[in-house]
Amino acid sequence: MGQGEADTVLEARDLARSFQGVAAVGGMSLRLSRGEMLGLIGPNGAGKTTMFNMLAGSLPPSSGRILLDGRDVTAEGAERRLARGLGRSFQIPRPFPEMTVLENVLCGAQDQSGERVLGALFRPGQSRRDEDAAVEKARHLTDFLMLSHLENEPARILSGGQRKLLELARLMMADPQVLLLDEPAAGVNPSLLEDIMERIVALNGQGVSILLIEHNMDMVARLCSRVVVMALGRELAQGAPEAVIRDPEVVRAYLGDAA
Repeated sequence: MGQGEADTVLEARDLARSFQGVAAVGGMSLRLSRGEMLGLIGPNGAGKTTMFNMLAGSLPPSSGRILLDGRDVTAEGAERRLARGLGRSFQIPRPFPEMTVLENVLCGAQDQSGERVLGALFRPGQSRRDEDAAVEKARHLTDFLMLSHLENEPARILSGGQRKLLELARLMMADPQVLLLDEPAAGVNPSLLEDIMERIVALNGQGVSILLIEHNMDMVARLCSRVVVMALGRELAQGAPEAVIRDPEVVRAYLGDAA
């Protein structure tokens, strides 16, 4: 294995996906390095969401392979990939509205002994310790993501930006090594967006590798050292944000004849 492969935490090899004979993604390859924050950008209809769905495990590819930390996970679903360390957010978060913020975060806890019948019956002390540890971790995350003052409030009262933070907290309960973030800036108040960006940078600084779809080019340029541009289901360009967003082909893909 070469050095580049050793440093790769998530890799897509020649992924393709068709719907009723129409290719949404046609032979797309991508590498996310360990500790990297990579942007995936492109005009509407470029295939970004389909690509994300395949990487996350919620949509099987028509062809190609997906490797997570060197392991082929192409045939595994989203739940199994989360257990292996890959978490995915959505453009529109949907928390459980009547559950409290803290209860929503706790839903992200993995492998609790109390969830297993034998564990709950024969090891109640261990189950209680697991629950206490999960609550402590959830409270740490709500504090880190600026939601501690709302932890006992129903999630339905949260703003769009606060729901994004809640989803991040729930994902982090599973200790992912890779996060796929789908438009974290969409529908977020500009003042809260700065806080969200700070938290994403902090998570990346803790060693979490991040791949994000985002239409906010200023955010992409500030967060990502490298971007990949998709158009018509394939890679159009990649490189440093400042260079890529000035590439004539990229400008043409976004603006068409107006370029």
